[in-house]
Amino acid sequence: MKKKETDNFEKKILRLEEISDLLESEDTQLEDAIKLFEEGIELSEDCLTTLKNAELKITELKKKINSTELENKEPSKKNKGGDD
Repeated sequence: MKKKETDNFEKKILRLEEISDLLESEDTQLEDAIKLFEEGIELSEDCLTTLKNAELKITELKKKINSTELENKEPSKKNKGGDD
């Protein structure tokens, strides 16, 4: 993730924590609680999407690393086979 995306993700997580605290408070009116809950759902969906995208990126990077490792190992196997 880029720094801006990370900052945005962290801000959303902090806001989710605030919303959670407000929803747990006995002082929050029902109408406000419903609005907060709705906001929380939207934020959690955004965060989940960000996490899924990060997971995909990591998976792609792992595949790239594994592919590079395989390419580096193949020539040495060919050299060993040719020496016999």
